[in-house]
Amino acid sequence: MRRIVLAPLVLVAVLLGVQPTSATSAEAGTGWEPAPSAPWDVDAGLRCDFPVRGEPVIDEVMQRVLDTYPDGTVKRVAYKGDLVVRVTNTDTGALYDADASGSAVVEHRTDGSQSWAVHGPVLVGIGEGKGNLPRGLYIIDGVYTMDISSVGYKAVNLVHGTTDDLCARID
Repeated sequence: MRRIVLAPLVLVAVLLGVQPTSATSAEAGTGWEPAPSAPWDVDAGLRCDFPVRGEPVIDEVMQRVLDTYPDGTVKRVAYKGDLVVRVTNTDTGALYDADASGSAVVEHRTDGSQSWAVHGPVLVGIGEGKGNLPRGLYIIDGVYTMDISSVGYKAVNLVHGTTDDLCARID
């Protein structure tokens, strides 16, 4: 299965509710490069009622810069490759291997906001009052867009798809 996947660092930022201040500098169109994911932890009450750990068990993610701003910072990036994240309730040890191998292009705007065009499953974390979905961790699968404001509000706009509540799977 080869698909374009959301940036692991962007994914971690979404899960933790952190907005990168700017994308790193890169040269557009230089080819595909590895974009490995790092493990992450989220405290109880931020996404689920219990603390959660995520760590990649399959990570073949590659990135390609499509466009840059005049100063060289990244404007648009495509990601591809398989990504499966083991999501664990660290209180009980319950776990679920979440397939996050969806396709996407991410646009980094100069104000710190982002626009994602997505096809397929992606892991998304939403904080309380920080999105148009309830607080939680989700695999969102289908065709959709997601806008992330400069203050971290996530608006998921499903054209066709489903949301899978990972907190319920590992409760």
